[in-house]
Amino acid sequence: MTEGREILVRHPLVELTLARVRELVREPEAVFWVFVFPILLAGILGLAFRSRPPEALPVAVVEGPTATLRLDALRAEPSLRPEVLAEPEARAALGRGRVVLLVSAGEPPAYTYDPTQPESRAARLAVDAALQRAAGRADAFTAGAVEITEPGARYVDFLVPGLLGMNLMGTGMWGVGFSLVVARNGKLLKRLVAAPVRRSQLLGAQLISRLIFLVPEAGALLVFACFLLDVPIRGSLLTLSAVSLLGALAFTGLGLLTAARPRTIEGVSGVMNLVMVPMWVFSGIFFSTERFPAALQPFIQALPLTALNDALRGVMLDGVGLVALAPELLNLTLWGALSFAIALKIFRWQ
Repeated sequence: MTEGREILVRHPLVELTLARVRELVREPEAVFWVFVFPILLAGILGLAFRSRPPEALPVAVVEGPTATLRLDALRAEPSLRPEVLAEPEARAALGRGRVVLLVSAGEPPAYTYDPTQPESRAARLAVDAALQRAAGRADAFTAGAVEITEPGARYVDFLVPGLLGMNLMGTGMWGVGFSLVVARNGKLLKRLVAAPVRRSQLLGAQLISRLIFLVPEAGALLVFACFLLDVPIRGSLLTLSAVSLLGALAFTGLGLLTAARPRTIEGVSGVMNLVMVPMWVFSGIFFSTERFPAALQPFIQALPLTALNDALRGVMLDGVGLVALAPELLNLTLWGALSFAIALKIFRWQ
């Protein structure tokens, strides 16, 4: 009792968690990166990759005696947008990416293109077919076409789980890591040494405060994707929540580990970029991990963001349950548990 009022004494873990939650809420930058940025990114990319007819491929026909006939033949192909250019101008346009293929003036024609570019390869096939038909070749048959437009098979459906995984990684690592390093740099952690606070309680408060924001953070992106982009969630919401929770725990553990020793913002930024950049590149956020060589696959599949993205896509797009996701969930569990244990061991107060 003090002056007739009772002082409420909470457990240090509760006090530290509440302090961390207030700190996050009072930071406009944190609110933007946690809630606004992933929705903004999903909306922009969803707009860019919305369902629409493919654009005609720009090709150049080099000026010459046969240029007009070839131009007419290529104009009959809806997937092409041809134009006649002088050879220097055509080569410059190809080099700058304004056209994806160049048709020579010689007879028979030669095609100049970059075989590593999908658009160039597609243009080569379409151009050759159009010119061959103009020269008298008859197609043996007309193939049918089935265009995929339903939810679940579009690029935006592949993209949203990757964005969710990227956001869980980013907020788990940057939100926790920066908070600890700023507190260490400002001598706040040094003061806590004299307080009745254990190392496990401080790190546990960071972990719990991160999980408090998980539901609105993931929920805001998923609500936006489902209702505005028509992205499906074919699996159980409970399973999706469990996967998201485990992913958040794994990356919070990694965030604690990367911030356990650095004393400066520059130091923790370097360590976090070293950890996160390989996952941004290899973990299948924007395109499939299968595009990388087989020799890299063991490394790629061991990354926690790869496991999280695969699990999120499994639930949302394929409707699989927890049993089918056992390898991915084990991966995330090991990363989270080992990171937290090592962080607890090597954590520096000052």
